Parts: sequence; structure tokens; C-alpha cells
Amino acid sequence: MIDDVRKKNPLIHCITNEVVTNFTANGLLAVGAAPVMTGNHEEVEEMAQIADGLLLNTGTLTPYQYEAMRLAGRAANESGTPVVLDPVAVGATSYRTRVVKDLLQEVTPDVIRGNGGEIAALIGMHSQMHGVEGQSDQAAETLAKEAAKVLGTTVCVTGEVDAISDGTRTYQIKNGHEWLARVVGTGCLLGAVILAYIASGQEKGIVQASAAGLAQYGVASEEAFARAKEDGVGTFQQRFLDALSFMNSTDGERKSHIVEP
Repeated sequence: MIDDVRKKNPLIHCITNEVVTNFTANGLLAVGAAPVMTGNHEEVEEMAQIADGLLLNTGTLTPYQYEAMRLAGRAANESGTPVVLDPVAVGATSYRTRVVKDLLQEVTPDVIRGNGGEIAALIGMHSQMHGVEGQSDQAAETLAKEAAKVLGTTVCVTGEVDAISDGTRTYQIKNGHEWLARVVGTGCLLGAVILAYIASGQEKGIVQASAAGLAQYGVASEEAFARAKEDGVGTFQQRFLDALSFMNSTDGERKSHIVEP
């Protein structure tokens, strides 16, 4: 599906956290998408309607940004623009948890992507949050399937093994490398990349397109580590962007490890 992304060059509207805007934009360019990064209330509705996908990321959540997400998300829903919600650190504070749940009353995301702790907190299950990192006692595939049923949308749970489910179809993705967790922004970029795959391959289905994006993202991290392991995580970050840009459909499909549990 990487060929589909590069052929379509989808416009991905990102309302994301200020820590990762540059990395997210460069990562989208690397996979062949076109990023636009704006949270201006005066234009977010129009931008969401003309974009091929809308990313809502709550990493540095403020009341102003929440209103931008609400406006853009409702406009995207009305125009049929796919929406991915990355509820960063939900469960870490009562404010963040309340605001994300309020947003879900206003906007219907096509995919919600988070770590185990975030997804568990979102559906009222026990979770362990340490800043923006979180864990759940549930296996990723079990949590993804349960959350999809509760939230009524496709849910992606990332961790040592990633899982994605719409409540009926569930996949495990066994690609990736632990160094992704040592570079700020790799989880946030993942939400944008999943969205680029969805926007470029909706006829294949949201779950299948998302699984392909997850797997090929993981493959890129494996290749980046192989080239950077002697140098460290700074080089890994650079090599990761390189690997995303050099990814081709043959390598992506051959190295992807997607299973149905």
C-alpha cells in the first residue's frame, strides 16, 4: 500500500502537539503524503473539508487546541474526511481524560490509536500511566477488540506487539523495534502515517489499511535499527525517516508480520 500512498499523495491535516510538528511533517513527506499543520480556528473547518485525512493529537492539549479539534473534527465528519484520534496521555490527569471524552461526544473518529494505558483509561479500565507512557494488564488484541466494541470504532493499541480491531476483525502486528520508544514523536507520527494509508486505500477497508501502515512502519524501524545500532538513537531517528522514504511495496509486504490471533 506504500505505492498507493505515493501515487495519491494524500493531504493530511494535523492538529497535533507542538513537540512533534516538525518530525510528523517530515515523516509524512517521507511516506509520500502531504502535511498541513494548522490549528487556527479561522481555517480548520475549511482545511478539514478539503484534506484527505484529519489527525487529532492531544499531546500538548490546551483549551484553544481542543476547540480547534472540535471544529475541524465535526467538519471532517460532515464531509466524510477520515479522522484518526491519538489521545496522548489520556488517563494521566482528570482534565485530559475529561476533555478527550468530551471530544468523543463531538467527533466520531475512524481510528483511535494509543498505547495500552491510554486505551484502557478511555474505556474505564485499569491502566498505569507514567506521563505520556502507559500500560494495561490486558493483551493488546484483547484490549483493542473490547475498546472497539465500547467506543464503536476501530481501535489500534500499540506496544511490544501492536493490535488493531473493529470489534469483529482483529489483527496482531509483530513488527517494530524498542528504540521507537526512545525517540520523541514516533508514536505521534504513527497516527499520521496510519491516516495516510487509510486515505489512500479506503477501498481496502480501514482495518486492513491501518494494519498495513502499522506493519510497514514497524519494518522501517527494524531497518533503521540495523543501520544505526552502533551509533545511537539520534542516528536511529535519521535512519528511520530514511527507511520510511525508501520503503517499497516488495520489501513492505515481504517483511510485514500480520497475524489474526
